[in-house]
Amino acid sequence: MRAADRAAAEVVGARGPLSVGQGGPIAATAASATVGLGMPGSGPPPDGPFDAHHPPDAALVGDCVHCGFCLPTCPTYVLWGEEMDSPRGRIDIMKGALEGDAFGASSVRHLDQCLGCMACVTACPSGVQYDKLIEATRAQLERRVERPRSERLLREAVFAVFPYPRRLRALRGPLRAYQAAGLGRLLARSGLLDRLPGPLRAMESLAPKLGRTRPLPPCVPARGARRATVGLLTGCVQGAFFPDVNAATARVLAAEGCEVVVPQGQGCCGALSAHAGREPEALGFAKRVIEAFEGARDGAGVDAVVVNAAGCGSHLKEYAHLLRDEPGWPERAAALAAKVRDITELLDELGPVAERHPLPMAVAYQDACHLAHAQRVRDQPRRLLRGVPGVELRELAEAEICCGSAGTYNLLHPEPAAELGARKARAVLATGADLMVTANPGCWMQVATTLAGMGERMPVAHTVQVLDASIRGVPVERVLARALDGPGTALPPVRPAGARPPRGGAPE
Repeated sequence: MRAADRAAAEVVGARGPLSVGQGGPIAATAASATVGLGMPGSGPPPDGPFDAHHPPDAALVGDCVHCGFCLPTCPTYVLWGEEMDSPRGRIDIMKGALEGDAFGASSVRHLDQCLGCMACVTACPSGVQYDKLIEATRAQLERRVERPRSERLLREAVFAVFPYPRRLRALRGPLRAYQAAGLGRLLARSGLLDRLPGPLRAMESLAPKLGRTRPLPPCVPARGARRATVGLLTGCVQGAFFPDVNAATARVLAAEGCEVVVPQGQGCCGALSAHAGREPEALGFAKRVIEAFEGARDGAGVDAVVVNAAGCGSHLKEYAHLLRDEPGWPERAAALAAKVRDITELLDELGPVAERHPLPMAVAYQDACHLAHAQRVRDQPRRLLRGVPGVELRELAEAEICCGSAGTYNLLHPEPAAELGARKARAVLATGADLMVTANPGCWMQVATTLAGMGERMPVAHTVQVLDASIRGVPVERVLARALDGPGTALPPVRPAGARPPRGGAPE
């Protein structure tokens, strides 16, 4: 680590060289990430790198003074030590493109490899709005860069399924049958699983255990005196694969005096699409969500829109920026965005009225990037967890480093995602906690699956599920058992018969 970088890291409280990775061993994916970048179908657009529709703002680009404070918190720089895979390096690429430099394959690769975790936004003393810059740049890449055919097909497949709750629900039946029949184990024994492309192997391993779903009613009445009327965003992956989290959210809100309205037909919020640069798609999703919540309670609306998935919450709070050019929509978008609260934000604002019963256990709280960095919600979930009698909260080392999920990143870039997942899993294990708690379905799947692949299956739950169990007086043994083997949990890894699980490294 250079002296300037070390000084910057000390100021923001980042880790030293060995624990962060700078000056230490370089990750296994460094060679493929930084050498022979190989995107054979990619090339510069014929008439310039950026079009006129919202290119990255030159003034925001100019805010970066290249101080290096971002370096120790950037996952890809931590992995590879490559300047162009740091926020300031990517900003240099954007600056060059604004000045007319054509996108080469390496430039596109460096920009694609950004996880969008926004840890750099937290670390930056100059207030650089990297979130706005990378989102604008990705929209340009999506329009202007011709990707290899295999990459285009993968992206189209991912975005044809994940933002559509009905399609995800349709997948539940075949996936449950696949899991019940043990077909994954059969594929592993035959060797076919190892022959699948990395993204398909990642999809297979990340699929959580599925249970029965019970749709939420359109309205859940408050218990006791009504303190607020809130709308609940049910989400795509959250609703299809983690329905227990939505059910727990509704129960806790009702117990705390909130009438919970679940708008029908709300659909995807557009977060995955927006973060990938698929702007027209994201605009359509956002408009439908706004209409759904505006129409709640026969058009009377709600006091707050509650979100229990970090990526969705951060995106909804940016609706006014997303819809700034759409005639008739900016005011409506701003009105909805002003009501958006993460579930922990709202509960912390309201203060507890429901009795908490003891849950004697140690909890490792893992900050979801889009909750901690994008929404700046850090203290609220910790206060709520500490408010449960018997809960001992334990912090993770390298809490600012992303787990590698990052929306669709672990599907599009499975190798570096696996390395980051292993890094996070080791940090969780080092706490010696009984339970890992997080606030995002992607983080849940990424870390739980990585732990299972390391031979260290561990109970994982959402913050609101811990609160729900405490309010309902569920015994701690049941809480931990369900968090290990209930719906949404990681399945034991599939391996050929006789294979020993790896310990302390990345999953197979």
